[in-house]
Amino acid sequence: MNGDVLVVAEHLRGELKDVTRELISAGAELKDSLGGRLIVAVISNGPAALVGSVSLEGVDEVVQATVSDEEFNADTWVAVLEALISERSPAVILIGSTANGLAVGPALAVRRRLGFASDVIGLSVQDGTLTARREFYGGKTEAELEFPASIPVMLLLRPTTWRSASGTGSPEVTPFSPSIASERIRTRHIQLLDPEPNDVDLSGATAVMAIGRGIGDRENVGRLSQLAARLGMTLAASRPLIDAGFLPQSRLVGQSGATVKPKLYLALGISGASQHAAGMKASETILAVNTDPRAPIFAIAHYAGVVDLFQVVDELERLADQ
Repeated sequence: MNGDVLVVAEHLRGELKDVTRELISAGAELKDSLGGRLIVAVISNGPAALVGSVSLEGVDEVVQATVSDEEFNADTWVAVLEALISERSPAVILIGSTANGLAVGPALAVRRRLGFASDVIGLSVQDGTLTARREFYGGKTEAELEFPASIPVMLLLRPTTWRSASGTGSPEVTPFSPSIASERIRTRHIQLLDPEPNDVDLSGATAVMAIGRGIGDRENVGRLSQLAARLGMTLAASRPLIDAGFLPQSRLVGQSGATVKPKLYLALGISGASQHAAGMKASETILAVNTDPRAPIFAIAHYAGVVDLFQVVDELERLADQ
C-alpha cells in the first residue's frame, strides 16, 4: 500500500456530478498529508468524454475504465474497482455518500477488507493516522474514527461538505480494462426515472426560501410560495411542515431530505435543529429570521434577525412590487 488517494467519479447521463469535484478537493488535501498521488477513476462506456471535467488542479492521474453499461451498475462498478484497488493499492478510496456510493462502497469494503466509514463530514491526518469525523443519532453526536496507516480505507463523503475543486490540471490519462467474469454481473440497468413534473430538485437551487413551524397556519404557505416565486427563489421547508402535510416530501431540507448548497438560504421561522442544519449548513450565505434569540440556527447563520418573520415578509413583498 502507498499513500495514493483514489477518487471514484460519479456521473449521470454523461454529466459529472458536483459531488465528484468535492471528492477531488478532499482528495487533494489528503494526498498532501499522505505523500501520495491523487487518482480519479472514471467508469463509463465512454470515459474519455469526462476526462476534461475531472482534470482539475491537484489530480495526478485519470484512469479511464471502459465498461458496456450506459449508466451506473453497482455490480460492474464493484468489480472494476476491486480490480483497480488490487492493482494500485491506494491508501484511501473516496466515494460520495450518495445512492450510488452506498450501493458500491460497503460491498467493496467487505470484499477488499478495507476500513470503512460512511457519511463522513471531516478528515485529518496526524502521524500517519487518518481520522474521519461523522455524525450519529440524527446529528446530535459526532464521533472520530481512527484508521492506522497499515489499513487501506474506504470513505463515503457527505455531499456539499467540501468545496468544489477548481482550476485546470494536466493529469496523466491511463486506460484500464479489467477482465470481469460474467457471473459477477447479476444486475442490469433498465431505465432512469425522472421526478414527477410537479416535483422540484432542491439540490440544484441557487436561492432557497425555507419555511418552518414559525409561519403558523397552512394558509400562509400560499403567500410565501408566491413570494418565493416572485423573488426567483425555491420554496423549501423543515420537517414539522412536511409532517403536517403543508408541503410535499420533495420540499424537505435536512438529514432525511435534500442537502442544499445555494448561494442564499433564507430561513423563516425555522429553529434549526441538527437534522435540518445537516442539510443546509454548507450554504454560501445563510439569513435566518426567528423570534427566539436562542434558536440553534443562529449559530450557523451569517445574518440573523430576531423579529417576527411576517415583518420581513411584508418588506420583501414591497421590494418585489417595485
